[in-house]
Amino acid sequence: MSEEFQLQKDEKRLLLEIARTSIATYARAGEGFPPVKKEELSRNLKAKCGAFVSLHKRGMLRGCIGIFEGRGPLPETVSEMAVSAGFKDPRFPPVEQSELKDLEIEISVLSPLKPARAEEIEVGKHGIYITRGFYHGVLLPQVAVEYQWDRKTFLEHTCLKAGLPPDAWKEPGTKIEVFSADVFNEKDLE
Repeated sequence: MSEEFQLQKDEKRLLLEIARTSIATYARAGEGFPPVKKEELSRNLKAKCGAFVSLHKRGMLRGCIGIFEGRGPLPETVSEMAVSAGFKDPRFPPVEQSELKDLEIEISVLSPLKPARAEEIEVGKHGIYITRGFYHGVLLPQVAVEYQWDRKTFLEHTCLKAGLPPDAWKEPGTKIEVFSADVFNEKDLE
């Protein structure tokens, strides 16, 4: 996602519809959404962007899975991440058909990762990806805003998510990368 890359409302609606249909189809038949015909896609939707799909039920997280680089057009990435969030997030049991009506879907379309120093991180703009050896953790930009964290707290929680001590971001050998995200959900587009 570059500065000139901006999803339109109809593109966001389509991605949310694809996510919801993918989850429902998988819950019913054990398979995801059929591929979208690439020639019918807008230039934005043909992009190979990374994306996260977050599922909430009654305000509580119900699943969240994503990738930093898309392997195909954005609708395929969103479909795959929606199914993964609903059925393959190891923190939660698979979504049941009876839950579908209560799910709230949020999609985060990501910019490419770029290396950053801690002082360059802007809460509300950046998500953080921290790696050190085999450990890695990511938090989306909206998480820090939701919990009203400052930069230091955001870094500490990303370290904890990676399975590292909270101050590991200060140590040599810890890699900090940032990204931005176009975040939207069904309520935003009503």
